[in-house]
Amino acid sequence: MTELRWNPTEREWVSTAAHRQGRPLLPKNWCPFCPGSGRVPDHYDVYLYPNDFPAFTIPAPKPGVESDSLYRVAPSYGKCDVVLYHSDHRTSMPQLTVAHLTKVVRLWRKRFSELKATPGIRYVLVFENKGAVIGVTMPHPHGQIYAFPFIPPRLKRELAAARAHSRTHGCLYCEILKKERRDGRRLIAENARFTAFIPFYARWPYEVHIYARRHLGALDEFDARDERGLAEILKWVTLKYDHLFDMAFPYMMVMHQAPTRGRHPSYHFHIEFYPPHRSKDRLKYVASVETGSGTFLNDTEAEEKAAELRSVKPRRASELRARK
Repeated sequence: MTELRWNPTEREWVSTAAHRQGRPLLPKNWCPFCPGSGRVPDHYDVYLYPNDFPAFTIPAPKPGVESDSLYRVAPSYGKCDVVLYHSDHRTSMPQLTVAHLTKVVRLWRKRFSELKATPGIRYVLVFENKGAVIGVTMPHPHGQIYAFPFIPPRLKRELAAARAHSRTHGCLYCEILKKERRDGRRLIAENARFTAFIPFYARWPYEVHIYARRHLGALDEFDARDERGLAEILKWVTLKYDHLFDMAFPYMMVMHQAPTRGRHPSYHFHIEFYPPHRSKDRLKYVASVETGSGTFLNDTEAEEKAAELRSVKPRRASELRARK
């Protein structure tokens, strides 16, 4: 059973999807995403796989409880996709070639356009969870795409901030990008199309944001050079992560882009990484203060952590794998 339940205290929807309790947890000697499983083609480079345990579906089932004026209920209308980055179970984003990562970006772009054209879809969220400490249940290299029937709360707040800033100062994100590039202390890497940096207001110690250098709202505004540019910067950032502590660095990666309905000229495409490590053997836990108040406590300085990442020299991904 899946349904949306309205939280009147915070004025936001909560997805209730009890069937997701049955997801497989790190199965041994079998993976549905590997060729030969019978679930995917015997040969593929990138592949869009329908989520076996979706929180949102089309058509959506009728909610299992009745709605009233306080406790509203709505169908969990939408889509949940899995994006398989590669058929090799042992690889990961930093180990893929730029040409192959460009295929991943192109698949993201194509699927975004399809979901944007789907009636009732308000927001498309592209993301990746990497690493057991994040709670990944299937280690095969993959990300996911969720298509929502509403704009999620975090994105709604960003849109409101961008609109308010644009009334008198232009694009908020263009201004942040200009300030970070001028300062330079928090920069990680950049190419002709994208800039990666730890923001001044980072909540996680190694939180990296990737901003489009030209004002783009969403994936459907990309051209071929944007696709390759994003592939390059994603490989560069994730290689730095892996080589920072000589380990497969876990993270949450979330793509922030304009909603699928209406005009949002003040919004600016960017990607945010939230890695849980604050050192090689210590994690940052989002505990009572952060969870209960929404106010993050960062025990590090963005400038210090950016210097650490910036100093990581690019090396062959195969060197890291050989040491494992």
